Amino acid sequence: MRSDVITVHTGSRPTVRDITAEAQSFVSGEGDGLLHVFVPHATAGLAIIETGSGSDDDLLTAIDALLPTDNRWRHRHGSAGHGRDHVLPAFVPPYATLPVLDGRLALGTWQSICLVDTNGDNPTRQVLFSFLPA
Repeated sequence: MRSDVITVHTGSRPTVRDITAEAQSFVSGEGDGLLHVFVPHATAGLAIIETGSGSDDDLLTAIDALLPTDNRWRHRHGSAGHGRDHVLPAFVPPYATLPVLDGRLALGTWQSICLVDTNGDNPTRQVLFSFLPA
């Protein structure tokens, strides 16, 4: 298995950041196998969604509706509503495994690998890519 870590700057606002190009670059030149993507953070996750057509903003709107940033959370350190950021990975998991065929991610036409980060208190994230050859 081959692994590498990239750093992603997500900023101080909730964001959906497309990391497909970085993932494809990691597996380029490999044969068949599996790419495992993992975000080693308690307040971020990964989603396989369409981007650029509003779906990324729709995802953030859905997260806000499901997990509002108010004072209902018992986990209260950090900015207001930060407790919801710690619940996020139960709904948007911190991992994804994707097939790789002849060195190319086997994603659908409109699918992208996206880092979902609602925690503005932590503007820099690490993402671990691991390739397991067939």
